[in-house]
Amino acid sequence: MSASGFVPVVGRPNVGKSTLVNSLVGEKVAITSARPQTTRNTIRGVLTTDEAQLVFVDTPGLHKPRTTLGARLNTLVDGSIAEADAVLFVLDATQRIGPGDRRIAERLLQAGAPVVVAVNKVDAASQEQTIVQLGEAGEWDFDAYVPISALKDDGLDRVVRELVTLLPDGPFLFPPEMHTDQPDQFLAAELVREKYLWRLREELPHSVAVVVGDIETREDGVVVVPAIVYVERESQKGIVIGKGGELAKAVGSEARPELERLFGAKVFLDLRVKVEKDWQRLDHALDRLGF
Repeated sequence: MSASGFVPVVGRPNVGKSTLVNSLVGEKVAITSARPQTTRNTIRGVLTTDEAQLVFVDTPGLHKPRTTLGARLNTLVDGSIAEADAVLFVLDATQRIGPGDRRIAERLLQAGAPVVVAVNKVDAASQEQTIVQLGEAGEWDFDAYVPISALKDDGLDRVVRELVTLLPDGPFLFPPEMHTDQPDQFLAAELVREKYLWRLREELPHSVAVVVGDIETREDGVVVVPAIVYVERESQKGIVIGKGGELAKAVGSEARPELERLFGAKVFLDLRVKVEKDWQRLDHALDRLGF
């Protein structure tokens, strides 16, 4: 008998959830950056073993929202927890447990789903920091506690073993060879946004959204990916394009190899920049941009 289920990966912003999901699945299904609140959707990554199928749901970091988008992201996380078969709660070993972590723990205790706590970034933390984290988190009395490094693939096998014991018996939910159910348009848009996140200065990344239109294959086999980069103000447009189009060209050069791996063909990335005023704060704009 096999086991299967949905496993939301939750935690504060920037604790390494997306890196962890990619490492668990063994393939890049979620973008990563050093910026908090990189993840803006629930992204599913599928891990199939001989005995179980775990559908990891990479969620936005729970935070105190300052915009309509932020409130919507928190609602996404709450919905994922409500539908969970088990939850993977990620803490950052290099930081003390804070009010944000405690709020998430309270939500999980109220929800009642089984929880595995992963104390991440132990490669960057001292042994004392890790022990303190495990001791404080142990007071919540969740089902299992595992020190890990998502970056170094350390401790992930144990995380999977602990989660499998908590999943209900049932058939696989996706074909065994599948790693994500995200459509190509979404994956392509996220890859472009990731390259901007790594290059833009402090505040601007939160103002950038990327939407990919209909993807077409030309007669010569080249895949055309039309991507529109949205910013909130006219003054941001020049920054995102760069002097003489420099930044847009750099982003295109960095995204293209990953897009070509995704599509298995040469890619022409048609990158354009548009202004959608205050899109993070307006419901109709968020709807149009797919949030």
